[in-house]
Amino acid sequence: MAFEIQVAKRLGEAEIALDCVAGDGLTILFGPSGTGKTSVLNMVAGLLRPDRGRISVAGRVLFDAATGVDVPPQHRRAGYVFQDPRLFPHRRVRANLLYGARDERALPATVAMLGIGHLLDRWPRTLSGGEARRVAIGRALLSDPAFLLLDEPLSSLDRPRRAEIMDALLRVRDEARLPMLMVTHDPEEAERLATRVVTL
Repeated sequence: MAFEIQVAKRLGEAEIALDCVAGDGLTILFGPSGTGKTSVLNMVAGLLRPDRGRISVAGRVLFDAATGVDVPPQHRRAGYVFQDPRLFPHRRVRANLLYGARDERALPATVAMLGIGHLLDRWPRTLSGGEARRVAIGRALLSDPAFLLLDEPLSSLDRPRRAEIMDALLRVRDEARLPMLMVTHDPEEAERLATRVVTL
């Protein structure tokens, strides 16, 4: 299975609990704001430690409270696309894409898949919101991840830009064939992109 997540975490007065198993493709964590969707992504990435439970991705155990397994974030091989693209403003798009890249030879294929070849010499400040998101997705893919985590990658975009990113995510889902876990509260995104929807 792509994702096996059985976790519980208390944050303040609330407890986040999730027990799900998902196959290959793009799994969406769906629900309103404040239900702990991003916290689950952070637990899978190793940025937030569950109080109890177990996390495995593609058969590799990343966290197991019972046996003491807790793989450090830098060794989990997660490609994480945050709500904010977090591009380096002092690096052109090509340099942003290659930052942390495991294999520069993968650049042409990744650029072609995301349709960003015309952006390579641009500065991040000149990009639209949709262009910046595609570059952020490309940078995550070039890190040679074992899986992708996407935290509301379509938030704050107008309808044409949202459509552009949805098309890019469908290409990544179908061509890169990586396990993908994405957070959204938008039913249209869930319906169009998801292989499986998990509601929180």
